[in-house]
Amino acid sequence: MTENKNYQNPEVQEPDSDEITIDWMDILRRIYAIRKTLYKAAGAGVVLGIIIALSIPKQYTVTVTLSPEMGGDKASGGLASLASSFLGTAATNSSPDALNATLAPDIVASTPFILELFNTRVQTLDGNLDTTLVAYLDEQKQPWWGYIKSAPGLAIGAIRSLFTEENDTISELNPFQLTEKEATKVEGLRKAITADVDKKTAMTTITVTLQDPKVTAIVADSVVAKLQQYIIDYRIKKAKEDCAYLEELYHERQQEYYDAQSKYAHYFDSNRNIAFQSVRAEQERLQNDMNLAYQVYSQVAQQLQVARAKIQEEKPVFAVVEPASIPLQPSGTSRKTILIGITFLIVCGTGAWKLIGISFKRQIKI
Repeated sequence: MTENKNYQNPEVQEPDSDEITIDWMDILRRIYAIRKTLYKAAGAGVVLGIIIALSIPKQYTVTVTLSPEMGGDKASGGLASLASSFLGTAATNSSPDALNATLAPDIVASTPFILELFNTRVQTLDGNLDTTLVAYLDEQKQPWWGYIKSAPGLAIGAIRSLFTEENDTISELNPFQLTEKEATKVEGLRKAITADVDKKTAMTTITVTLQDPKVTAIVADSVVAKLQQYIIDYRIKKAKEDCAYLEELYHERQQEYYDAQSKYAHYFDSNRNIAFQSVRAEQERLQNDMNLAYQVYSQVAQQLQVARAKIQEEKPVFAVVEPASIPLQPSGTSRKTILIGITFLIVCGTGAWKLIGISFKRQIKI
């Protein structure tokens, strides 16, 4: 009796396909069955979305674009040729600057730079507030959950103030040791003020985000001005030091020349009619000293002129491509988007729980 190799057990059948089939009609029927629950979830989402959207204060963003012309190798002629003659080859071989436009983000985020902005005068758009930036930060609003989060700290501060004497004197800001309140404001401004540099084009973008449009524009303009001055001061610092040194050296060599000139004149007048060889030798020696002192004095004077011109040459030029202006529309996520997003998440979460979560929970319990 031969065995039928094509025989298959009717109770064990191979699946026709590995594809997972989805019964969309069944899903639609289940969604329709919980439609009332979804309506309630949508209503709750709308209410919650309105509360959250109205609680988040409006913010305005101002963006300023700079194009710095650092010009490290400007000394190819003119002043460079003079510097090469008087100061040697080291004056023409300019080394890369330790500070350039690519460090703008680090400069803007530094604590000393932010502390310098504290005393910037700002005005709100409605004109109701005219104060310093550090005082304006206390007037900015925050969501209701922000007050809940800061409530413990406020309570501790209130209790601590009961046991400490009030000091009305205004202390100077110390970057080395900030108070907790000052550190909080510095961190807030560090997030509100950012700088970004395009490494290919060297374009620097300053972005400021605050709650009042006019205050935002004023702060952005102040940040740009301080950043420009910061870089300028650094770049001309070495040139100023060289100039100050040459100024001192110039006066010293000038006095030496005047002294040598005076000695020669006095000796010449005193021994004009004396024909001794020793007198002539001393006269020639004094004249040589005077000429040497004049040569040194003349060279230092020329070097000083080059150093003074170098200060102006080292100043970078910043072209403001996009200046600061008062924004007309708030930035960030709109309230309508927040409302729709929260409503959508609540409806989707409720539907997923009803369709999948409850049955999954039952399976875990079993």
